[in-house]
Amino acid sequence: MTTRILVPGGDADRWDQAIYAFLAEKGRRSGSMRTVESYSRMLYRFFGTVCKPPDLVEASEVFGYAHGIGLSGKQPSSTTVGARMACISSFYRFLIRMGMVNANPCDRLERPRATPAPPRGLVAADIKKLLEALPSTPVGLRDRAIILTLTLTGRRRTEVLNLKVGDLINEGDAVQYTYRGKGGKRGKRELPQPAFQAIQQSLEAFGKNLTTMEPEDSLWPSSANSERGITGGTFYGNLRRYFKQAGLPPAGVHIFRHSAAKLRRDAGESIEEVSRFLDHSSLAVTTV
Repeated sequence: MTTRILVPGGDADRWDQAIYAFLAEKGRRSGSMRTVESYSRMLYRFFGTVCKPPDLVEASEVFGYAHGIGLSGKQPSSTTVGARMACISSFYRFLIRMGMVNANPCDRLERPRATPAPPRGLVAADIKKLLEALPSTPVGLRDRAIILTLTLTGRRRTEVLNLKVGDLINEGDAVQYTYRGKGGKRGKRELPQPAFQAIQQSLEAFGKNLTTMEPEDSLWPSSANSERGITGGTFYGNLRRYFKQAGLPPAGVHIFRHSAAKLRRDAGESIEEVSRFLDHSSLAVTTV
């Protein structure tokens, strides 16, 4: 994939700089590098296909890209088509604000009605079965602590994996944790005791103790001699293996956030209570 706009005989540097500025703004607003990386891939793939500067792109070319077959060789879903259009449209709105183009070609296109599959969530019996599949090794105990923390707090993957020793605060009989959420939002919540106890047991297995560790040390050591935490890719690989060993369908890390919401609803909490628990900005998202 190209990392520059392909503009035969055109001012490619000017448009590349516009993309860099757009992605930087997107990163500041969303607080998510995954969003920035996704937008970057889609923009360069699109302009690498049409080989035109943005001010000469036509609506039909956006339509062809949005509905085109991607690297998977399959027809894109309505969700994928919508995401491609939203990315390009967002970039053109930025260009209009910067005075670089006069119109947004996406305004002429009809957005597909997205029909995403309902999010899955594990029930208590599934989570128990999954935990039983983990080995009683330091790595297994660490991953068990991560799974319990994800499920009991409802936090996102990066919010949990980025937790450090200094993020835990003892307040009487309770342990609080601070986190940096989506969009840079900071929060403070009580850490459920089962999660805290699992963290302590995990660290002891690695020969570590919360009272002697540095504030910047990760709660999820990659080894006994390292203060650095496990990477998201490594944990995901381990998780896939655990799901298989437990006889459960494969799933990503985000399923624990869905599970947290599902378990709270099953326990009788209202949509509003679950929405506040998950830090959702919209009840519509929670309802899904």
